[in-house]
Amino acid sequence: MIRAFTSLFAALFLLAGCAALSPHQEARNAGNAGHYGVLIMAHGGTEDWNGAIETMADQIRDEYTVEMAFGMADAGSIQDAVHRLEARGVRQIGVVRLFISGDSWFERTGQILGIRPGAPMRDMEEHAAPHHGGHAMAFWRIDTVSSFALSEEGLSEAPEMGRVLVERARQLSTDPQQESVLILAHGPADDAENQRWLSHIDARADAVRQALPFRHVEVQTLREDWAEKRAASEQRIRAFVEQAAQQGSPALVIPYRVHGFG
Repeated sequence: MIRAFTSLFAALFLLAGCAALSPHQEARNAGNAGHYGVLIMAHGGTEDWNGAIETMADQIRDEYTVEMAFGMADAGSIQDAVHRLEARGVRQIGVVRLFISGDSWFERTGQILGIRPGAPMRDMEEHAAPHHGGHAMAFWRIDTVSSFALSEEGLSEAPEMGRVLVERARQLSTDPQQESVLILAHGPADDAENQRWLSHIDARADAVRQALPFRHVEVQTLREDWAEKRAASEQRIRAFVEQAAQQGSPALVIPYRVHGFG
């Protein structure tokens, strides 16, 4: 879905203006108007995955100074990106979290940035940071002279994603009246959070239902990182595809991911 996300990116950047600055940072940075930069936070993956996100960000590089912080709210990655922005004269930073759910690392990121309390000062002894799934997850408050605005919504909550899904459906469809659509996302471990994912993405799927006369449009999460959750999800996904086949209805599968199927 990465190409469609390029048209969404400018709208996502505007979301960064919704979160409050910490008062001491706002006062300290008075008079620095115009020194704006964008910090994009994304999960990170292979070289190709990261490169695709970098390419997407090219859309706004003519207007803003842009840096990346890959990982799951890793203080080390965020610190490095902020230092690179500040070295280029940036003092006000819009942090755009390119995650599917707005819940993902939101509070943790605010603490790391110093927008809200909770993160300890950096351990100068440089103890090894904890890891999750191969990703560093250091947690401490970064050293910065900048102020921050933090995006609150994820891609599951962004109304613009309806247009992305419609574009993908049109690309795949040949006869919508005879086809069914499965929109497939990663999904979290927690059942309640997973239900929120499904609810938000299903709201985005309404754009597909309204744009094309598909037989059926359904949203599922694979939850592939958790064996028990994945097994149950696979049953539901296969049942949808098998039922569509029995009805003579090809199933079109649209990944609801930042890039690729995972």
